[in-house]
Amino acid sequence: MAGRRPPPGPDAPGAWRHARPTGVQGAAPPGGALRGGAPPQGKPASARDDGRLHVNAYSEGWLRKGFPWVYPAEITAGSVRPGRATQLVAPGGEVLGTAIADDGWIAARRFRDDAGDIDGALLRARVEAALRRRAGLIPPDTTAWRLVHAENDDLPGIRVDVWGAHAVVSLDSPSLTGLLAPLCDAVEAVIGPREGIHLAHRPDPREKERRSWPREPGLLRGSDPGEIEVLERGVRFRVRPGDGQKDVGLYPDMRDNRAWLDPHWRGRSLLNLFAHTCAFSVFAARAGAASTVSVDLSAAYLERGAANFRHNGLPVPELLAEDCFRALDRFRRQGRTFDVVLLDPPGHSHGPEGTWSGERDYARLVLGALRVLAPGGWLVAASNLGTVSPHRFQGTLLDGARRAGRTLRLLHDGDAAPDFPAALAFPEGRYLKFMICAVD
Repeated sequence: MAGRRPPPGPDAPGAWRHARPTGVQGAAPPGGALRGGAPPQGKPASARDDGRLHVNAYSEGWLRKGFPWVYPAEITAGSVRPGRATQLVAPGGEVLGTAIADDGWIAARRFRDDAGDIDGALLRARVEAALRRRAGLIPPDTTAWRLVHAENDDLPGIRVDVWGAHAVVSLDSPSLTGLLAPLCDAVEAVIGPREGIHLAHRPDPREKERRSWPREPGLLRGSDPGEIEVLERGVRFRVRPGDGQKDVGLYPDMRDNRAWLDPHWRGRSLLNLFAHTCAFSVFAARAGAASTVSVDLSAAYLERGAANFRHNGLPVPELLAEDCFRALDRFRRQGRTFDVVLLDPPGHSHGPEGTWSGERDYARLVLGALRVLAPGGWLVAASNLGTVSPHRFQGTLLDGARRAGRTLRLLHDGDAAPDFPAALAFPEGRYLKFMICAVD
């Protein structure tokens, strides 16, 4: 069950976008539940087809607030081939912007709020703006970072991650494939030529059917060296940009959370569950932790973790390739405790012990973790499930703590690193929850 979150990084789009700000935190907008539920229905597409997509008043309201998506139920007229640029038209006839049409769970992604073109000039301007937005925010000695964060950088459905001299472009939908060539040109014009640019597909799990893609994931330009070294605040990690479709090997969105913990590791013991390639454990050991134990179902990830320890001149500590619940139960029976227990599970995964669901099983994970946490210890809990709001995640932690008979006090409420910005008009952008709690 101890698999990992879907690549790259961490930032899966979420259905709780529909908990729109209405003055009450977590309240749903009129006419919808968490807008993973259907919005008010538009009229069936009529015979009127002028090459544009006509939206209902509900969609118009959210587009005017800056939201970039239109759902199929919000289309009242018009039919546009997926991948084609089209204008979005309000019920009153006003053009609300230019979008790329799709035939998935999203009907259109708006790239601009006027009737202009979606072309190389626009893509370059957006990439340039994204780079300016990150000026002074990437720490020194850091070569793994996000250049474009999709909707949050006004390029909906598109992410660009920098891995040293390489880049990985991730697309949410096959309808965006036609933008690849000008997008790659824009990236290289803005940050310089890359030794390799790689493509990853990032289909949403809510898609009902698997769709065909015009371009297979893999190398777009340059060469694929296999494994390369990148830095995070001077710490070395081996990553594989060509594996962007599966797992490059590091999650830069967690960078600031790792930095926050740095001064607090000395002399403490860490149990790192769902450890992946052991980034938190490497930083803990480097900062003087008394011991680290890393648990993940994947022996392959832990082998890469062992290499990360060695590349930083650190001895390889205890690495356990097993189900995290099974490990927790054994530690409990042994009476073994830890000063810090870190939980960073995937949203969903499958393993020999069954199916893991972050929404269903997290409270049980907290219960198991608190049973092996030393008195006065810290629980570090993370979730990248976009479908879970911060308020709901906090409730899950409280549920597990009550079942364990322990009290949580929030010390630090973390977020994604600033190269993963969250546009306030796009609540899904705040997908990552990271809470550090003192436990009585």
